[in-house]
Amino acid sequence: MKKDWELTPEAFDQLLDWLGPERESAGKCYEEIRQRLIKIFTARGCHTPDELADETFNRVSAKLPEIAPTYQGDRKLYFYGIANFIFREYTKVKPAPLPLPPPESAAEAEHQAQCLERCLQRLEPEQRQLVTAYYQYDKRAKIEHRRRLAEQYGLSDNALKIRVHRLRQQLFQYLCEGLEK
Repeated sequence: MKKDWELTPEAFDQLLDWLGPERESAGKCYEEIRQRLIKIFTARGCHTPDELADETFNRVSAKLPEIAPTYQGDRKLYFYGIANFIFREYTKVKPAPLPLPPPESAAEAEHQAQCLERCLQRLEPEQRQLVTAYYQYDKRAKIEHRRRLAEQYGLSDNALKIRVHRLRQQLFQYLCEGLEK
């Protein structure tokens, strides 16, 4: 990701001047925008939302001499637009999650399978059926299968993803409880 410009104290003062005529209201606006940017980046699954919010401020500050004299409208929207560009860059360079290492032995693989089965048994039958059905198939067949699952449960594709995500969180909680015992 591009990081060739750092926010200097002078540039920060210019940014605050652009955000508002009074220092206190400009500071509040800055904090409001920063918190909103962090929420946006977090909701999009970014691992370093604070850094991306800071990079957004850096980019806006770098463009400020060019845009300040003619910019009309809500300044917050400009920040959110720049944040979208930064998010696109982030998704291009974000390292893919590392795959889980394979079990060291057949006994370990069996133990993991038994652990997963115990955690799955703690779910309600309908929840268990949904989470296991969700992870079937690969590539195009997976997409079509998930679309049919969403229709079957009367959910949108996104609502189905959210429901399965929550079930995975519940399974993880069960796993952690099992490890503590």
